[in-house]
Amino acid sequence: MKQKTPTRAELDPALCWDLTPLYPSREEWEKDFRRLEDALAAFQRWRGRLAESPETLRHALEDGDALGRLEEKLATYAHLRHDEDTADPGNAELNGRMEAKCAELAGLTAWFDPELMAIKKEIFDRFRRDPVLAFYKRTLDETEREREHTLSEPEERILSMSSDVMSASEKAFSLMNDADLRFPKIRDASGKTAELTHGSYRKFMESPVRSVRRAAFKSLHKTFGSFRNTFASLLESTVKANVLSAKLRHYPDTLSAALSGANIPVSVYDGLIRSVRSGLSSVHEYYAFRADRLGLKKIEMYDIQNPVVPGVSDRRWTWEEAVELVKEACCPLGKEYGKALEKAFAERWIDVCECRGKRSGAYSSGCYDSNPYLLLNFNGTLDSVSTLAHELGHSMHSYFSNRTQKYHYASYHIFAAEIASTCNELLLHHHLMERNPDPAFRAYLRNQLLDDFRTTLFRQTMFAEFERRIYELCEQGEVLTADRLCSLYGQLNADYHGPAVHNTPEIRYEWARIPHFYYGFYVYQYATGISAAAALAKNILAGNPDPYLAFLSAGDSRDVIDIIRSAGVDFSSGTPVDAAIGIFRETLHSLANEV
Repeated sequence: MKQKTPTRAELDPALCWDLTPLYPSREEWEKDFRRLEDALAAFQRWRGRLAESPETLRHALEDGDALGRLEEKLATYAHLRHDEDTADPGNAELNGRMEAKCAELAGLTAWFDPELMAIKKEIFDRFRRDPVLAFYKRTLDETEREREHTLSEPEERILSMSSDVMSASEKAFSLMNDADLRFPKIRDASGKTAELTHGSYRKFMESPVRSVRRAAFKSLHKTFGSFRNTFASLLESTVKANVLSAKLRHYPDTLSAALSGANIPVSVYDGLIRSVRSGLSSVHEYYAFRADRLGLKKIEMYDIQNPVVPGVSDRRWTWEEAVELVKEACCPLGKEYGKALEKAFAERWIDVCECRGKRSGAYSSGCYDSNPYLLLNFNGTLDSVSTLAHELGHSMHSYFSNRTQKYHYASYHIFAAEIASTCNELLLHHHLMERNPDPAFRAYLRNQLLDDFRTTLFRQTMFAEFERRIYELCEQGEVLTADRLCSLYGQLNADYHGPAVHNTPEIRYEWARIPHFYYGFYVYQYATGISAAAALAKNILAGNPDPYLAFLSAGDSRDVIDIIRSAGVDFSSGTPVDAAIGIFRETLHSLANEV
């Protein structure tokens, strides 16, 4: 384990992403930044004219696409530069300028939806049927669906101009979490003093030495706990902003507002929680199994991540080995998918290593005119190899969608994105099981799969229920104090982990370190994603990847629920979630029989 986190300058450039295809220099970015004014003027000339004719409306939509495409390109470069070193003032200035510009543009273009809605219904319906607007018919149909939630032009302008202010608490959390927060040093398994960071935390939690796990867990959560009032204020501000927006737009509640963009029924969200709640006995059985393997009556929260197969958890993969593993695992997806993977590595889409100031975690991000870039904090563990596969799933989704769809329909909803990423993880698991005859390692892999389902299906649903509850409290006028958040989170944690797990006191602070709570009902999609991915991976391994590849290429050409249904997964019932819980249960029983 490294004793010191390197700076950006100390990294091997070959392991850093190459952003020059996006913009070869800051000067080129500045040129495009200035071009925004011309693109804005081209779009603004249609103001007050949308009802003139189908041709006029089509031109307005085309110029709106051109403006949005340029804006996204500029914003992508700015946020990627910022995330590679959040402490760099130049990066912060660039990203701050772009965020402010995006808010300004949102205000200046806020007239469009209200004016579109103001077109008399009989004229609007005629436009929707006109061949001139055939390409945009899906957008016009969605506009009609959202008519009752679109405000007047002055109101839309105010909301758009305030977007930067409304997201201030999220930005404050990100800066505090990624740049300012420091954790105490702890002693590693060899007794040496080691630095505790977001990136190293998972390594410590997988340590076979219980004192190391305890020290890492308590140090990290106590640090967040010491700032719990600040984090509670930040989270409450985000929740209040989302509640206010939903009320102003006349949604029945904030969840309905959050799901409306992708046209996801609220029943899918609540059905997920209901199905997982009904299947909690399976994960409780898993924790009891883990306690038995560790020789404990009850385990602590810091005993959950260390593998129960002794000795295997120390296995590490080099970056080069990880790359080959992922490419081999994805072979069932065919030659075209394999060629796209080769591009990702050859063209340096990936920022591999942890460094000081770099954003924690991992993601895939890009735009229509860029490579789908990946940010990682690779450390050689199986978890980080799985993360590579996961984020490549996102990037390949973007790659195929961008290549197949025109800009207007290329962006897919997050509900679909988590399916692509998790499917890759399941293919990786299958590949590792196929090529490793060692019983101990196979048991380790089963344990890892159980952990993937535990964290993605059960844990993310717990997060989703926490979000559901805090938004309900806020909508009822309740104050989200630190004590209230800690109490609610602690109770949910006890419910989901069951009698074999001691509700370690520091776990009540965990809500304070989850960045996804600032994204507004995002996390449930991890749970639905793994449920769908399990079904799709089964089909791929059976030699039928075509429906999945069609799913990757569909973008937003249809409602996401319909796209997924065409690939063979129907979320109108709880069947996909129930089936995923069944896989978890079967894997647990297989592991219990092997060790």
